Amino acid sequence: MSGALEKQLRDYRLTTAEILYFLPDHQNLLQTFIWQDLDVAPKYPVLTKFLTFWQTNLDGKLHRVRVASAGLIQPAEFRFAQMLATVH
Repeated sequence: MSGALEKQLRDYRLTTAEILYFLPDHQNLLQTFIWQDLDVAPKYPVLTKFLTFWQTNLDGKLHRVRVASAGLIQPAEFRFAQMLATVH
């Protein structure tokens, strides 16, 4: 089974984080970085690992992180027909 598909079956969701950080050389300016990966809500261990790496290895101090996630594999949706017709 594919790695990404296997993760999705284990309740991983497509997670997107908008990371707003201060530029290292210009402390009054903010820059946006978009991060996206499969992660598990609500603890987000993959995102937490990335943010820990950011804080320990990169110079840009974090200002704000906004997170959104959506399940990619969901139960099928169905609706009952409003009409029944016979075709000869």
